[in-house]
Amino acid sequence: MIRVRDLNFTYSKTKKKAVHDMNFDIHEGEIFGFLGPNGAGKTTTQRLIIGLLRNYSGNIEVLGKERNQWGKDFYEQIGVAFDFPNLYAKLTAKENLQLIGAYYKNFIGNPDALLDQVGLLADKDVRVENFSKGMKMRLNFIRSIMHNPDLLFFDEPTSGLDPVNSHIIKEIILQQKKNNKTIFLTTHNMTVAEQLCDRVAFIVEGKIVVTGSPKDLMIEHGKRIVKVEFQKNGKLVGQDFDLQSIGSNRAFMDVLKSGNVKTIHSCEASLEDIFIKLTGRNLV
Repeated sequence: MIRVRDLNFTYSKTKKKAVHDMNFDIHEGEIFGFLGPNGAGKTTTQRLIIGLLRNYSGNIEVLGKERNQWGKDFYEQIGVAFDFPNLYAKLTAKENLQLIGAYYKNFIGNPDALLDQVGLLADKDVRVENFSKGMKMRLNFIRSIMHNPDLLFFDEPTSGLDPVNSHIIKEIILQQKKNNKTIFLTTHNMTVAEQLCDRVAFIVEGKIVVTGSPKDLMIEHGKRIVKVEFQKNGKLVGQDFDLQSIGSNRAFMDVLKSGNVKTIHSCEASLEDIFIKLTGRNLV
């Protein structure tokens, strides 16, 4: 769906090189995450692919065609939801969807159903200027999917949302994947990436440091131990056991047979741990 080769981009006014020799592919039907701190080049890369930024060097192939060869029909194929909602403040939520939907040939045509998905149906006739940031984020999100595009771009899709609404948005994203949509997601929220992404790329200062599936990265860079917490002499005790020889470890078997085990888990690294380890940078 997306093929990027030797991509470079420098902002003309600041002369800042935001993207350095970038190479990656995004396959049909997968959720691909760009992970990195603010200012790493995540959003810049998305904007180059979408066409909001131009004058790049290298190649950006989208849906089988070089990006700069696409015309306006390109926007029928994609849906975009950035971190800063772009809505008509003087219009109601429903009016926003009706107006913007009229731009597309494939508009689903049922704003009420879309609004209901993200808990905004009761506020459909409220002007957007009276919405909270979280409400605007939810409206902006469904605006991006209402014309049934094949390729979706989400930038921090759960930013500003409470846990309930964040869960709703993540469930809709996963449903889009089930419908064979391809999703390019940028975030510095590693929990979101772990829950949603098939593959991720760590990006720092415009460069990709590593690419892989979250599970593979967590296993590769995690500690090969099992941590067990158990009750002993009235106290909660923790002990680590080598995962490699755990099947023949008598001490481990004795703890299990004691019937006093309270918790047990392997110690795979989190994506945030791996990011800091490989880049020496924090996600802020």
